[in-house]
Amino acid sequence: MGPPGTTPPPPPAPAAPEAEPPAPAGRFAFPSALTVLALVTLAVWLLAFLVPAGQYARSDSGAPVAGTYHRVPDTRGFTDRLNDLFLSPVNGLYGIQDLTTHEVGPGFTGALYGSAGVFLFVLAIGSFITVVFATGALDRGIARLAHRLRDRGALLIAAVMLVFSVLGTVEGFAEETLGFYGLLVPMMLALGYDRLVAVGAAVLGAGIGVLCSTVNPFATGVASSAAEVSLGDGIALRSVMWVVLTAVTILYVVRYARRVRKDPSKSLCGFLPGDRMQKAAADSDEEPVLTPLHRTVLVLLVLVFAFMIFSVVPWAGALTGEAGAAPYAWELDWSFPQLSALFLCAAVLVGVVARMGEARLSSTIVQGAADFISPALVIMLARGVTVIMNNSKITDTVLHSIEGVVGGTSSGPFAVFVFLVNLPLAFLIPSTSGHATLAMPVLAPLADFAGVNRALVVTAWQAASGWMNLWVPTTAVTIGGVALAKVGYDRYLRFVCPLLAILLVLICGFLVLGAAM
Repeated sequence: MGPPGTTPPPPPAPAAPEAEPPAPAGRFAFPSALTVLALVTLAVWLLAFLVPAGQYARSDSGAPVAGTYHRVPDTRGFTDRLNDLFLSPVNGLYGIQDLTTHEVGPGFTGALYGSAGVFLFVLAIGSFITVVFATGALDRGIARLAHRLRDRGALLIAAVMLVFSVLGTVEGFAEETLGFYGLLVPMMLALGYDRLVAVGAAVLGAGIGVLCSTVNPFATGVASSAAEVSLGDGIALRSVMWVVLTAVTILYVVRYARRVRKDPSKSLCGFLPGDRMQKAAADSDEEPVLTPLHRTVLVLLVLVFAFMIFSVVPWAGALTGEAGAAPYAWELDWSFPQLSALFLCAAVLVGVVARMGEARLSSTIVQGAADFISPALVIMLARGVTVIMNNSKITDTVLHSIEGVVGGTSSGPFAVFVFLVNLPLAFLIPSTSGHATLAMPVLAPLADFAGVNRALVVTAWQAASGWMNLWVPTTAVTIGGVALAKVGYDRYLRFVCPLLAILLVLICGFLVLGAAM
């Protein structure tokens, strides 16, 4: 037990859901996220033997030139390919992309291709959240908030998702949601919901914003520039899409949350030991009391997360609508390395304020990082899959097949085809900016032959990228989110599949409408 007024952090080790006993011997159990990604890695590696290698000629900016696709000799032997498979986790963490050959490996000289920045960010978040929990402030504050909102939980879910969606449509807020699970999971449990509600609020809230990006410089900005159109072209259609799709998504999550709160047996993911106890504490007649220490720690918590959001937003691009706008003097332009340092320093600061002592603070920081190592490894493996595809030079071949499918169609079907055929490319390239840089120079000129505005191609492309990133296991936001919330990936798929079908129909309808305008 800790000192008076504190409570220990919740047990870090995942356990079987209370609602569902362990499967009997011989019965199929869906594998963990780590196993799923290992199987995906092997499947993509085998697929690379069947898909021929090819390349487009590149412009000075590195974008492919339409009509220049050509096959390239497959000079990589079986040993080289086997080495790619063997090193995929390593390359997924700190692989370097060679400036000349564009291959990725741990010993090259060039730009970092691996996910080391996100990896350390997740560990730093784990340390910070665990230290805050160790003070007793976070669980006491969550219980107090849940007590006050016990009859208005749907309003809280909608508010969280709306904020995330706004940040997603304006500046591509997505990976940053990984830092909020330490807050969202216990809060949703205290309100009587399950862990899937927390995942839905984070992944779907931010994801639907990115899917309907309006002035997001990392998606719409990069794509518009590559398509040689203004960032403002097509913003009316994207804005209407954002309003409708965000409303539909919020209603979907709230409907599921209410069903689970009314009947916990309806939960698709079940409950871990201790989950239901948080709801019982929130339902008590006595409102939890916050000590001065609790209030101080919670203020620090809010300030740290607010500063994180401020530090990553490209304010000049978001406010002016120009992707290449010069940053304001007060912009920080931080990314994952700086954010990792921020949360590590914040963990130390909270420990000092709470007078935890050097030994307890050190052990708590280490324990927090250890508790979050599983989602960090998941993110690393997901990045390793893209390394295999990059080194095998199969991405341009897939892009060329897309170019052939959408060419020569009329305006309405053209927009829908651009969306549909970009789906596999979004799987190959989870990065929105990387996907845009690769696909737009090839697809945008085809719009001229179909008689539609190039801005519609941008909208169709970003909708495909955003739709896929709501569920594919190669994106850190989704696979890392379910791992952080300790929800099975199969349970998340069961939860999100009906919504994906609804969004697919709505997106296609909006694209046909855009082509007719």
